[in-house]
Amino acid sequence: MTDPATFPGGPTGVAAFDLLLKAAGWAAWPQAAKLWLFFAACGVAQIGISYLICTPLEKRWPLLTWPVRQPMASDITYTFIVRIVLFPLVAFFEYDFFRSLADTALHAHGLPAPSLVPAVSRFAGSPLAGFFAGFIVLDCADYWRHLLSHRFGWWYGLHTLHHAEVQMTFWSDDRSHLAEDIITYVWLFVVAIAIGMPSMQFPFVILGFRLVGSLAHANTRIGYGWLGERLVIAPPFHRAHHCPEVAGRRSCNFGTVFPWWDMLFRTANFTRAARDTGDPGADPIFATGTWWQQHAAGLRRMVQLARLR
Repeated sequence: MTDPATFPGGPTGVAAFDLLLKAAGWAAWPQAAKLWLFFAACGVAQIGISYLICTPLEKRWPLLTWPVRQPMASDITYTFIVRIVLFPLVAFFEYDFFRSLADTALHAHGLPAPSLVPAVSRFAGSPLAGFFAGFIVLDCADYWRHLLSHRFGWWYGLHTLHHAEVQMTFWSDDRSHLAEDIITYVWLFVVAIAIGMPSMQFPFVILGFRLVGSLAHANTRIGYGWLGERLVIAPPFHRAHHCPEVAGRRSCNFGTVFPWWDMLFRTANFTRAARDTGDPGADPIFATGTWWQQHAAGLRRMVQLARLR
């Protein structure tokens, strides 16, 4: 199992969590179970932080108010599944497994393991520098993944589930098709392994993505100012991406954390006029249905758009 020291504060965080487990009488649990609980607890903490930040913003400075609110049970279900169940299972254990497989295969052929992130850490004298370097690379990779999900019909059929939300709030960040979640993680796995990102760092990249994502989806008119909105993606910037007028291939603002890639590749739109969200071509079941109904609709639209494009 990976060394917590590969992430700044890792030893302290895991040690503190071990003390909590001992206090609860669970010290005899296997290390794998302890790490799963640790990252599940990180997911719970992140939901709490997002709630504490975004709820006041949406209540005090809402962008839109709706006379009739749609049920939010599906969005909340997505959030808990993605951040408490899927996140610790995939972001740490699956990544650690595949990274170990890749390193073993390379060593068996006499090749060195990828080491960009460790090299930056050594050069700067701090694992934090390597982490941020890897974070930036993965954010760029996720920009391209997101852009391509709007270019290929079958892929956008799955991604429609995310864009069909007509009452977008911070809970909407995690509403995505399970098949697309798998594609996203595989995409990020490949890039993270290629740059030598340690297993203990990768989950914290995902946590960073999700925290900024919650804020970006918030129903609030609050922005970060001219400079701030060109450093980190803000709610107005991402809301423009969700406009009904640009649904599908015509969309803009594909970045996850930093708007730099949109600015660099000319897909940025810093308009503050965007208000409504949704995809006019999507079946209403995407916005109002249950988790199962939405996933079935996603598969149907994937097949439909694959035939058209």
